[in-house]
Amino acid sequence: MGATRLRESNAECRIAEQKRAHLMHDQDEHFGEFERDESAPVDMLAALFEARGWSFELDGEDEITAEYKGSWTSYQIRAIWREEDNALQLIVLPDITVPSDKRDAAYTALGLINEQLWLGHFDMWSANGILLFRHGSLLPPNGLLSVDHAQTIIDVAIDECERFYPVFQFIIWGDKTPEEAIASALIETHGEA
Repeated sequence: MGATRLRESNAECRIAEQKRAHLMHDQDEHFGEFERDESAPVDMLAALFEARGWSFELDGEDEITAEYKGSWTSYQIRAIWREEDNALQLIVLPDITVPSDKRDAAYTALGLINEQLWLGHFDMWSANGILLFRHGSLLPPNGLLSVDHAQTIIDVAIDECERFYPVFQFIIWGDKTPEEAIASALIETHGEA
């Protein structure tokens, strides 16, 4: 791919990401009216999910699970609050199970993808090959999550899952090498703009 096409592809990708972010924030219109700028993490995420019209379920005071229908698949979003550490762990499951004969290639792809990420990382559970995106956030001593922080961690996680979902499909179904899969997926993603 020539330098001109690569620049065009990068620009198309940025435009697609901006459109997706704009659509998500449009869904947050009523969320901006949330009575407090900060709240307990699970409460804040419940308000965000409700504002976006996503189905969600609370599992006690320290865990929430939601479902989001993305461009490629439905994502299960799970947030777990650890009060003793002031840490919020976000896990996004993109409904991909890597067969055992493709796991070496998937692990290589994970390494190549994670090199490109600033926040969070992709991982694969060794016992069953389930792919996931994981991000941990340390919250301030008061243990409260802000509106902006809630929106950012959810949006970044979903954007990264959407961006790299095709890589694993190319490895699993297309028998591509990790490098070929990443190159193909990013070209495909850029073509979606």
